[in-house]
Amino acid sequence: MNLLPYDSETLVSALSKEEVLGHLNRVTKEVNYLDQRTRAKGDILFNGIVGQKGFRISKVVDRADTFLPLILGKVEATPRGSIIFIDYRLFPGALFFLGFWSIILLAFTAFYSFIIPNYTYATLCFILSLVNYIIAMYFFNRQVKASRKVFHRLINFQMKD
Repeated sequence: MNLLPYDSETLVSALSKEEVLGHLNRVTKEVNYLDQRTRAKGDILFNGIVGQKGFRISKVVDRADTFLPLILGKVEATPRGSIIFIDYRLFPGALFFLGFWSIILLAFTAFYSFIIPNYTYATLCFILSLVNYIIAMYFFNRQVKASRKVFHRLINFQMKD
C-alpha cells in the first residue's frame, strides 16, 4: 500500500502507439457531468480525453467516488510496439480536501499541545488526522487496483485480437 496518493507503472505492448491510442479512444468518452446526455453508455469504460501522445482518463463509475484515481498516460512508440507510462493520482479536488483536513487537524494538535495545553484534545486531533489519512489511502489504493484491472483487461483483450 502506498503512503502517498500516487502510483505509477510502465507497460510494454506489442501494439503500436496508434493502435493503443485507437483502442483506448474507442472505450473513452469526454463527459460533461452537468449534462446527463453525455453520460457513458454501453461499451464505454473510461471518461476523459485521449490525445496524440497520451491520455487523461478515469474509470466509469455509477456513483460518485471521491478516491477514484485520475489516470495520466503517455504512449511512446518502439520498433516492436509501444511503451505505456501510467500515473495514478487523486483528482485535484480530492487532494485539496485531504490536505485541507490533514492540515486543520494537525494545526489543532499543535494548538492543544503548545498554546492551550490539553493533551487529550491534542491526542484526539492527531489520531483523527491519522485515521483520516489512512482511510483515504486505503480507498485510493483500492480504486487504483480496480482501475488498473480494467485498463490491463482492455490492453490484454485487444492484444489477443
